[in-house]
Amino acid sequence: MNEKGARKFLFHIGLFTVIMLLTFWFVFRSQDISRTAEAVRRMDPGYLAGVFFLAVFFVSAEGCMIWYLFRGIGEKSRLSRCIGYSFIGFFFSGITPSATGGQPMQLYYMKRDGRSLAASSVVLMSVAVVYKLVLVLIGIGIVLFWNVPLRSYLQKYYGLYFLGLFLNTALVALLLLVMFSPGAIRGIFYRAEGIMMRLRIWRESGARRDKMEQFLSGYQGTVHFLKRNKRMIGVILAGTFLQRFTVFVLTYVVYRGLGLSGTALLDIVCVQASVYIAVDMLPIPGAQGITEAMYSCVFGSIFAGSYLAASMCITRGVSFYAVMAIGAAVFVAVNSILPGGCNLDDGKL
Repeated sequence: MNEKGARKFLFHIGLFTVIMLLTFWFVFRSQDISRTAEAVRRMDPGYLAGVFFLAVFFVSAEGCMIWYLFRGIGEKSRLSRCIGYSFIGFFFSGITPSATGGQPMQLYYMKRDGRSLAASSVVLMSVAVVYKLVLVLIGIGIVLFWNVPLRSYLQKYYGLYFLGLFLNTALVALLLLVMFSPGAIRGIFYRAEGIMMRLRIWRESGARRDKMEQFLSGYQGTVHFLKRNKRMIGVILAGTFLQRFTVFVLTYVVYRGLGLSGTALLDIVCVQASVYIAVDMLPIPGAQGITEAMYSCVFGSIFAGSYLAASMCITRGVSFYAVMAIGAAVFVAVNSILPGGCNLDDGKL
């Protein structure tokens, strides 16, 4: 990691830490810490283990889908390595606004492991498109079939839900355009190249354009392969629905582990899904702060008293912060193994 890349990395870590501390202050400023801690201690160990399993499975499932797609297009890869890509992606998504840092870092390590840049790009884009598409389909389903309870639970965040749904839908449309229109990618590249040349950052280079055309050729070939093998996309779609459900049902496991009852599984799953949809695209590292604020509001009628803060600590602590710690550990371990470290310089992944 060069000096500029290190400064950029430390800036993101610092920003993440500041937001995290402010979030903790927001959550606990009006709470009785001792009562919250006591409620957390009441969590059944078996259910707590289930919460950890679901959180780790959520990230690992993405790695399994990456491995499945690589295997399908003829790119050999170890399952453990692909799960590692997923944890690294989760870590960098968590410390960068709108989760923009995850896929570039995944692409960097795939390229470093000898995978084709074109194939890696298509695999990651396929996973991203399906991931967002599933979220949009769930969001639309909630609006169509669960709208009255949704409005009741979300209260002042009802409008934010529709903003999140709109932003996710727009991103899906954009990703599909880029994925199935190589001409769009070519146009973006040449416009960007023209800007860089006018700014005298780049010089005219036929070799650079040749590399771009080679990339597009491999990219198109991989996209055509996936279009001919719709079964693979079907498997990824089903796997993503399962993956999404595990993180939504995690809150219900916390609910039962705290010894609570009376609220249906469907209600808790739909409320948790609505929180994810509302905050997923916001330009805040890890959607920290707004997630906790929204959680406190919408789950207030489900987790009474000190159980509300306790459930938030367990749910977010395990599904986000604990998984972030695992992702950071994987990142450190991979960099200690790979020669030359990691260059985080701007755009040079």
